[in-house]
Amino acid sequence: MAFKTSKNLILSAILAVASVSGMAFAAGGGVYGDYKMKHPDWSFNGAFGTYDRAAAQRGYQVYREVCAACHSLKYVAFRHLGDEGAPFYLEDFPNPSDNPYVKNFAADWQVADIDSETGDVIERTGIAADYFPQPFPNDAAARASNGGSLPPDLSSMVKARSGGADYLYNLLISYDTPKPDSVELTPGLHWNPVMDGGKIAMAAPLSDELVTYEPTETMYNGELKLVDPPVATVEQMASDLTQFLAWTADPKLEQRKGVGLMTIVYLLILSLLLFLSYKRVWRNVKH
Repeated sequence: MAFKTSKNLILSAILAVASVSGMAFAAGGGVYGDYKMKHPDWSFNGAFGTYDRAAAQRGYQVYREVCAACHSLKYVAFRHLGDEGAPFYLEDFPNPSDNPYVKNFAADWQVADIDSETGDVIERTGIAADYFPQPFPNDAAARASNGGSLPPDLSSMVKARSGGADYLYNLLISYDTPKPDSVELTPGLHWNPVMDGGKIAMAAPLSDELVTYEPTETMYNGELKLVDPPVATVEQMASDLTQFLAWTADPKLEQRKGVGLMTIVYLLILSLLLFLSYKRVWRNVKH
């Protein structure tokens, strides 16, 4: 009886946790009205999924030219862009700090620092070891520049929101969806059906051909080839930015999947060997 009671209590606790988790995820973002979420076939989904390097490189460009003015990437360092599995990884530069892409990207930013001689706050050119600088000195300044709203950090956005990559992609492309008459927007708010209540403080950040994509380099038959970029439509930029932010949220995804696959193969071989050993050792014993 005691065992059955304990079992029931455990099951009740599991159900309670599941219910709370479900409510928490539901609170993370809900579709308003009749908007139908789009679910692109992301390259990083599935057991063998990998990041689309070219798309993630374009996504970095979108972040740099469009998003960086308001949104930070405070958990990402420039050198991370050149790590194995990262968008700008080069086999010839196993140390990402030596990667020419990483050096150029870091040098394109100004980073706050302290003068070692005077103690004054200064700005200097970024280096590979630096983390992406904050667009605002503090939260108060960020709110003051954004109508009282605090722009969220994008480092883990794809993991932090219910719906993940699909949520972010749909958020970026759904601004032009017709607004129902029942939704009233106060000054400083904008219509977006992917947000709870259909209201968001951020205006539509993307518009067609907002950025000019550069040709990307890819390996073809052992040689680097330049590939013409796609047209920078809102959908294309939203997809590319999502690819890039999916990597920032989970930079070790490919390595983890590789280890998982090898572990499964190892366990299958071990199971087969154990079964054959069992059959051989107990072959003359009746069960």
